[in-house]
Amino acid sequence: MAEPISRFYESGNPVFSFEFFPPKTDAGAENLMRTAADLKASVEPDFISVTYGAGGSTRDRTHAVITRIQDELGLTGLAHLTCVGSTAEEIGAVVDRLEQSGVRNVLALRGDAPDGVEHFEVTEGGFANATDLIGFLSEKHDVCIGAACYPEAHPEATSAEEDLRFARMKQDLGASFLTTQLFFDSDLYWSFVERARAAGITIPIVPGIMPVTNVTQVERFTKMCGASLPEDLLGRLRPVKEDPGAVMATGIEYAITQCRALLEGGAPGLHFYTLNKSHATRSILAALR
Repeated sequence: MAEPISRFYESGNPVFSFEFFPPKTDAGAENLMRTAADLKASVEPDFISVTYGAGGSTRDRTHAVITRIQDELGLTGLAHLTCVGSTAEEIGAVVDRLEQSGVRNVLALRGDAPDGVEHFEVTEGGFANATDLIGFLSEKHDVCIGAACYPEAHPEATSAEEDLRFARMKQDLGASFLTTQLFFDSDLYWSFVERARAAGITIPIVPGIMPVTNVTQVERFTKMCGASLPEDLLGRLRPVKEDPGAVMATGIEYAITQCRALLEGGAPGLHFYTLNKSHATRSILAALR
């Protein structure tokens, strides 16, 4: 049985974790397992999380991958859950399966609308947001719950204050830790932490880090999630945009500096959005350690 991830953050040591998305093919699944094994051998992550496709489109693969990560690699797994396209009964059945497989850690999210759908729509018999999902999980299941937070506010929030109220509700309903959306300006993280503490949020707030490895890709991601790219970073990336090796080196160098400052400032750990690749994160952690 996996240990609750909340205990990792109680140790006082920095917690390092990595996020993968479930592959669409069996060959992709094997490649992901090799990447995860490589990370285990080289940097010994504390846990690995696996995302959940819109509308449950990768539900079975998420379950299969997270179970293999725990059973074959001996790593703690964190399974994402979303409200998209699922009833409460269906989500409950998914969590039952996870628990039966020894997966006891979940990240509760509202989730994004499926491709081709402009806005999130509540499924009849389902949940409208992550807070509703967290309340359901806390009441019905014996799992450790993580949740998301947004240093630059959720793109759909009417204000930063409203967004912070939802973060506080996530804690009050049972979330044990918060992981931030990706960001590149660490001052935004520290400002958010300060406001969160003032609002009564006491649980760990973990920085979410995405090393830049592709300029077009990171511009698309930041636009989707409402995050900003600092001008100093853009100034370094634009001249080398068409040189993949130079982009990778620049992104890794920037992330090392960012991560080192976050840890020295007292962040409880680092959560890396890996995009199913290990080179950048391995390089960053090798430098930090």
